[in-house]
Amino acid sequence: MIYSKKLEKLVSTTKKFSGNLEAERLLKIKIKVVKKKMKKILASLSLLLMLTSCATPTVVNVIGPNDSKLNCDELSVEIAKANQYADKAQEAKKMNTPHNIGALLFFLPAAGVTMKNVEEAVMAAKERSLHLSKLKEKKGC
Repeated sequence: MIYSKKLEKLVSTTKKFSGNLEAERLLKIKIKVVKKKMKKILASLSLLLMLTSCATPTVVNVIGPNDSKLNCDELSVEIAKANQYADKAQEAKKMNTPHNIGALLFFLPAAGVTMKNVEEAVMAAKERSLHLSKLKEKKGC
């Protein structure tokens, strides 16, 4: 917005100096500089959007701070949550999802990052589920 306002101001200033060739030339140069800056900002924002839009399944902590304090029912609920995280991560792995198709077509490294993140998320969710199951056994549930 700042640059578009500057651009509008420069264009209106150019009209004022229409008789002065040197002033016109300088203003046209300034307009080109502002346009280049606007393009750089737009390109940077586009790149940032592409990099942050990778599928990122939740990687859960294997051991929670209050796991040992949970009762049997709460442990069952936490195990179910961990299994849901694993299922969601497996869904993100499928290559027929719009995100993964877009990643393959337009930004190949994003597909690799997604697959690596999916593997981490699945392993963490399985390890959490196993950890909670062991706690459940210790408590005699």
